[in-house]
Amino acid sequence: MKKGSKAAAPDHSDIPSEPRRNDVQGSEARHGDARRSDARRKYDPEETKRNILEVATQEFSAMGLAGARVDAIAERTNTTKRMLYYYFESKEGLYQAVLEKVYGDIRALEQDLHVSELDPVEGMRKLVEFTFDYHDRHRDFVRLITIENIHGAKYVEQLTTFKSRNASAIHTIEDLLARGVASGQFRNDVDAIDLHLLISSLCFHRVGNRHTFGTAFGRDPSHPRLRTRHRAMVVDAVLRFLRTAD
Repeated sequence: MKKGSKAAAPDHSDIPSEPRRNDVQGSEARHGDARRSDARRKYDPEETKRNILEVATQEFSAMGLAGARVDAIAERTNTTKRMLYYYFESKEGLYQAVLEKVYGDIRALEQDLHVSELDPVEGMRKLVEFTFDYHDRHRDFVRLITIENIHGAKYVEQLTTFKSRNASAIHTIEDLLARGVASGQFRNDVDAIDLHLLISSLCFHRVGNRHTFGTAFGRDPSHPRLRTRHRAMVVDAVLRFLRTAD
């Protein structure tokens, strides 16, 4: 550089300038609004309740009402005890909601069978097969019924929809019996509630009592190897019971 000449000003055009405070605050505010908007979109109260009920079903069926812990349910659902109590009021209220759901699930699926559209024998076969399969696959349901019987049905009797919801199972059987009697395929002296008891007993016992039964006789009745045979046996027993005398 020649003496007396002015130094050229440094070129800072490629260096990012420090953001102004207002720009930073505005950007943070926009991002904050976006995060809150995303949170609102992602939060679904009904989905949260369904998730809580699913986890609570597992907890109550494994530990019973007394042994189940609301803390454990809250932790597994990534929520809080406060939120659980907001939705269900109490541990007992959550337990009742679980009972209402599991009974509602099986009754809704029974209606989806549309057995009223089938021949009475085929409709009854389909109903018995469904009942067998449901108990076999939903062991939480079996355990919860067992637990509630220990409590003397104290909690289900407080559910306002319990009796009316379960009445649908009897109506379905009554329709099948009436059509079977009219067609000469079924005997005419079978009570629908008695038949429901017979079907439920055969399907429930092999799952609910499998441990004591297996210990007593060295054979687990719920073992997959026996499933097909037992399923056919239960269906055959019910249909033979209903068959008219030759």
